[in-house]
Amino acid sequence: MTTALPFADVGRPGERLGTLEEKHRVPLPPPYDKDEEPPLPQLSAQVRAACECSLDDTVAVSLPRPKSPEAERALVEGFLAGLDKLFSEANNWTFLEPLVLSIEHCAKCQTCAEACHIFVESGRNELYRPTFRSEILRRLYFKHRSGGSLVSRFQHGDIDINWTTIARLLELAYRCNLCRRCAQTCPIGVDNGLLAHEIRKLFSMEMGIAPKEIHEKGSMLQLRVGSSTGMNPAAMRDNVDFIDEDMSERTGVPVKTRWDVAGADVLLTHNAGEILSWPDNPGAFALILETAGISWTMSSDLAAYDAINYGLWYDDAQFARVALKHAQAARKLGVKKIVVGECGHAHKSMMVIADRILTGELNVPRESSMTLLEDIVMSGKLKLDPTRNDFPVTLHDPCNIVRLMGVVEPQRRILRKIAPGFREMTPHGVDNYCCGGGSGFAIMSGHNFADWRMRVASRRKFRQILEAFADDLDPKHPKYVCAPCSNCKGAIRDILKRYRAGERVGIHYGGLAELIVNAMADVKPGFINFSEL
Repeated sequence: MTTALPFADVGRPGERLGTLEEKHRVPLPPPYDKDEEPPLPQLSAQVRAACECSLDDTVAVSLPRPKSPEAERALVEGFLAGLDKLFSEANNWTFLEPLVLSIEHCAKCQTCAEACHIFVESGRNELYRPTFRSEILRRLYFKHRSGGSLVSRFQHGDIDINWTTIARLLELAYRCNLCRRCAQTCPIGVDNGLLAHEIRKLFSMEMGIAPKEIHEKGSMLQLRVGSSTGMNPAAMRDNVDFIDEDMSERTGVPVKTRWDVAGADVLLTHNAGEILSWPDNPGAFALILETAGISWTMSSDLAAYDAINYGLWYDDAQFARVALKHAQAARKLGVKKIVVGECGHAHKSMMVIADRILTGELNVPRESSMTLLEDIVMSGKLKLDPTRNDFPVTLHDPCNIVRLMGVVEPQRRILRKIAPGFREMTPHGVDNYCCGGGSGFAIMSGHNFADWRMRVASRRKFRQILEAFADDLDPKHPKYVCAPCSNCKGAIRDILKRYRAGERVGIHYGGLAELIVNAMADVKPGFINFSEL
């Protein structure tokens, strides 16, 4: 275990506060236990000169260094103004109560630490202990509120309120997947994941500071063009038309996506990343819904055809703007309900958090695709041949769908029916580990951050996957990781590629809808082609 970091060091300028040490990390299971981990690529001198890089060995936000002491003071003052608003009911009524409870009642028992995959996989690096980041915020809050009184410093601990402290706190907020496994584990309900989220929100909403991948190239691009992928409505429809043609040819079943059908029972929304990177998934949904005779549609309204809502991770205002687009599209078409496809954060944003803003006519019923697919599979509307899925299958539980919403069994009941070789990961269900791509990590690729993510955040999931298939890691025997979430698929794709898992141990990945189509008796055999995964 690494040595504890004194909080007095957090505000002390220096090269970096901490570093990853390979000697403390637990080896991966065979056949990777003898592999030598390549070193994390070092940040260039130019990056270190231009950006705030003093936290650790990587940088997520690419925050420019202030050019003068006056600029530093202005940024600190902006942070403190945001801190006041964060704890103001008028400005943060949505999350104020759990925020205050988490700030005031942590017992520092560290139960959460062993639940955190990032802390454990880093070799228990103190920087990544969930309470370390939260304690910085806590001390800043109490010192600012009390004016730095002696009593407050004695009761809550001291910390320097300066730009170094605040810049490091920002980066620390992006060393957390917001999976909230820590909150589930805490014996008194302190939510360190929420605190990380609120730190991100403060920087974005008060100071205009956020990673470009989730702001400029994420929610802003979605609102301006229509999708965070950059697809406008015409390009998106062209892509889906091609998917329909390809699916019809490959499966022998006519597939046609329904567009802008007024009064349909279901408005289906997809993470647009599926359309570009995993087209078999939206194609499989179209085939399943058509075969089952479901009245369904997709919307071509700007920003409404992309279920992504990156605001969930960092900015309440951006979140609200996107959620309203989705609800307005549903209201315009007069559909009976919105069904969220295989995207974890779209589930949480549209089905849980959106309740805070979608009222009156915009409070359109919303449902998870997991339950809709379960209803279809169990109804007998599809002719299924489970022997077509004659390979080992394990299930990754997306945090936002499973732990944060409790949608645990529908996808499992489907797999038990269509996949004879289904086996669980350990742990699973609400105790699952994040894929390592949550909260924006899967798309944040600046400098060496993607390498850090795979070395730390995604490593625990790779360990779980290897353990699930430990009885047969022969690369000639294909195995399937079912990951019903686009963000999770991205992270799992990257970690499997990093370790050449397809080539070395025969492990591949995909969604749930694809497994259903692969088991449909009326579909040409071999829809899932492991040589192409």
